[in-house]
Parts: sequence; C-alpha cells; structure tokens
Amino acid sequence: MQIQLVPLHWVYLAFIVLILGFMVKRRDTTMVCVAGIFGLGLLATETLSGSVSGVFNSFIYATKELLGTIFIISVIVSMSRVLIHTGVNEMMVAPLTRFLRTPALAFWGIGLIMMVTSWFFWPSPAVALIGAVLVPAAARVGLPALGAAVAMNLFGHGIALSGDYIIQGAPKLTSDAAGIPIEQVMEASIPLVLVMGLVTTVAAFWTMRRDMRNHTWRDGLVAHDANHGTAALSANQRPDPRIKLSAGAKKWLAIVIPALLAADVAAMFLLDLQGGDATALIGGTALLIMVGVSLFAHGGKAFERTTEYLTEGFLFGFKVFGPVIPIAAFFYLGDAAFTELFGSQLPEGSHGIVNDIGVALADNVPLNAAIGAVTLTVIGAITGLDGSGFSGIALAGSIGQLFATAIGSGGATLTALGQVSAIWVGGGTLVPWALIPAAAICGVSPFELARRNLKPVLIGLAVTTIVAMFMI
Repeated sequence: MQIQLVPLHWVYLAFIVLILGFMVKRRDTTMVCVAGIFGLGLLATETLSGSVSGVFNSFIYATKELLGTIFIISVIVSMSRVLIHTGVNEMMVAPLTRFLRTPALAFWGIGLIMMVTSWFFWPSPAVALIGAVLVPAAARVGLPALGAAVAMNLFGHGIALSGDYIIQGAPKLTSDAAGIPIEQVMEASIPLVLVMGLVTTVAAFWTMRRDMRNHTWRDGLVAHDANHGTAALSANQRPDPRIKLSAGAKKWLAIVIPALLAADVAAMFLLDLQGGDATALIGGTALLIMVGVSLFAHGGKAFERTTEYLTEGFLFGFKVFGPVIPIAAFFYLGDAAFTELFGSQLPEGSHGIVNDIGVALADNVPLNAAIGAVTLTVIGAITGLDGSGFSGIALAGSIGQLFATAIGSGGATLTALGQVSAIWVGGGTLVPWALIPAAAICGVSPFELARRNLKPVLIGLAVTTIVAMFMI
C-alpha cells in the first residue's frame, strides 16, 4: 500500500536538508534540531504546550537511549585517569617498546597497540595512556614524531573508533537511528572497517617512506624535548606526585588489568554477549579496576579520590555527548520515538517518518546501490565536518535506512558506511575534535597532522565506498 506523505513528512525532510546545510557551513545544529522538534510537535499536537513539552521530552528520550553509551565512556575515562596518575599505564606499555626496532616496526607497532588499546579505553584516553611511553621509544629508532602521530591517529580515531566493537557506542547510535539491531550494523561494518583501515594506513605509510627518502618530509614540530617531539603532558595527564606505588605493585597491576579486560572479551565470545550486555561487562570491570587501583594507591584517601576520578570521567562523557543529544533527539523522531512522544498522528499504515519517505523515494526516484553508497559516504563526511564524529551518525543511520527502504536492501551496509565515513572525517583524523590529543602528545602541529591524513583518508573512503556498492 502506498503511503501518502503529509506535512509532517515534508517538515522532517526539510529540516534534514537544513541540518546538512548547517554542517556544510560548519555551524552548530542544536538550534536547528530544537526548531525541528518544535515544528513537528506543533503539527502533531496542534497545541503550543504539547510542542514545547515535546522538545524537552525528546531530549529525555534521546538521553535515555544514549545513557548506556555515555556511562561506559565516562567510566572508561575514569579508569584511564587513575592508571595515568599512578603510572601503571607506563608499566603496561613498557614491555611492548622492545619490539619497536625500526621506523617501520615502530609505525605499525604503535598503530596496532593504539588500536587495541582504543577498543577498550576509547581513543582519547588511549593517546594519553600509551603516547608518553611509545612516542619517545619510536623516536629513538628513527620514526619522526609526525609519523607516530599519524599512526596513533589512523589506528585509534580511525579504525578502532569507526568499528567500536568492544564499547559499542558508535554502532549503538547508528543502529538505533536506523531502527535495526546493533548486531547487523556491527557485522556489516567489519569488511568496511577492514578495507578502510588497510587502504588508509598503507597509503599513509607509503607516503611517509617516500617523502623521507626524497627528503621532503616535514615533521611539523611545535614543541620538542630530548625525546624528539614528545610534548609535555597536560596537568591532568601527569603522574600524580602524591601517589607512591612500588615498581612491584605497578608490575602486578600491569599484569592483572589487561588480564581482566582480556577475560571480558573471552566472556563475550563464550557467553555470546552483545550490545548492552557486552557494554555492561566492560563497564563493570572498568569500575572495579578504578576502585581497586584507587584503594591500592591512595589508601585512606581512596574514597575521595575515587569520586574525583569518576567526576572527571563524567565531565568528559557529557562534554563529548552534549552536542549529540539534540541531533539524536531529532532523528529518533523519524522512528518509534515520534509515536511515543506525540501519539499516532501519522497516516494509516505508516512505519515511521523515515520509512515512509524511503517508500516515496522508491516510487519516484531512480535510486540504486551505487548512488546510495556514494550519497551515504558524502553525508557521513559532511556530518563529520562539525568536528564531532558522533553528532552526525544518527543522521547517517536514519538516511541509510531511508535509502535501504527505497533500494529494497542494504540497510545495515548503508548505515555502517555512513558511520565509518562520519567517524573517519569527524572523529579525529581530519577535523580537530580528537586530532588535537594525538598532535599534542607527539608535539606536532594539528594542522600538519590533518594535512598528512587528508590524502590517505580520501583514498580509503573512495575504495570503501566501491566495496560497499557490491555489498548492498
């Protein structure tokens, strides 16, 4: 049965275009999203009080949906703070430095260590956890500071964050917006993340080696010390001088903590834990590690210090997701949230605003796999231009499902493609939201780092888009 589009559909579509326009202009979209929610509420309820209440309730709805993701990232950051302040992070990473014997081994070694660490700790905390130890070790074998920054950036904020298979914050956002299970998005993203990661890192490494041979490499250093390019850590990253842990205690903790996290991963496979269950396991383990290390390090002051670490983590979590909640609130209205907040105001037979528009597109626009894939890559890249890879992936998920409805297949692939594109551009490889920590820890210019990443990332996006066309 053909769905008749009503003013609600057209208003929703108009605000999608408007949000994209603001993102292209690199302007914040919070006011536009609030206006869109208000307008949809006014059409649906035909009352001023209903539409005003709808704006607030939509924020509550989005926060409830995102709360698990906000909490897990906040807890992970809290745990990373206590590991940095106690110096346990250095003990955890130090044994790995013996494998960094050549510039090539240093590049790939730093990248792989950053990727694995970012799966468990998220990229921004992971930079602080491993950078202070690995970057000087890499410099001693001849890897330029900018090369180390590129490796940390592409493997952490690119590969690890675009898949986000352990914490599962990114696929949670896109799957919710698309209205499909998180498992489908994660499964569809695996080949895309692999292709994107392989093409981008190989291109970056080849470019670095070519320029070093031709003596055209510019390291872009802005501050360096005897360790060649390692910037001084910020105050909240320095080991706390009040904490006195013996070398034996640090060594013991450096063995136990990775073992606990590895046990979590094993449990995920053995018990088939996915989505919220997997996230809860990681989050609970991180909390226990934070409390345990605090007790070990601070003794009687652990009660107060644990609260301080937790507060730091939540400040980080809500700072990251502050811009995400308004845009998520708007795009959740494209699915089940609209009926829950405003009642059954859509035409009979409707399956949600986004699905209705998708059906209309299928009837009136010649949309195919190639056009859909290219469009999702472009939309993902545009949403990343605001510097937050997460703020736009709800839009990518929503439009991915819309296009899949029109094409007749490929919802998970299109959603995953938009997620990969948005995070690679906005999550910290091209736009400075998370690019600055890697640049700072290596003592290089963030603009030079972005310039170095630009060509490899664009090549990777092009190849990944072509692969996605054949997967749809």
